[in-house]
Amino acid sequence: MMRFHCSYQWDEGDRDDWEGLIKQITCFGSHYEVLIASRSSLRVLIGKCTSGLFACLPDYRAGCHLSSLDDTLYNSERLTYAMENPVDATTVACALKTLAAVLEFH
Repeated sequence: MMRFHCSYQWDEGDRDDWEGLIKQITCFGSHYEVLIASRSSLRVLIGKCTSGLFACLPDYRAGCHLSSLDDTLYNSERLTYAMENPVDATTVACALKTLAAVLEFH
């Protein structure tokens, strides 16, 4: 299990901080399935295609292309647009940054 920290700055000037936990990483060869526990339970499929990396969240009916895994700004913007939920999107982006040194795409 891997712990990580998240924060989100709301437009009104308020800031939220919270912790997340990567509970499980499963490699399927062509992609990874990552289970994240935080304010929500999140199942994220992460893979590589000809356009680069992507994330899919089947339970949220959402998916998008990603930058490098450690690019939290770009990834959180793309995930927020796809998920329509900035807190969960930020959680996923922060988890991806934590996984940047762990996941290998060939």
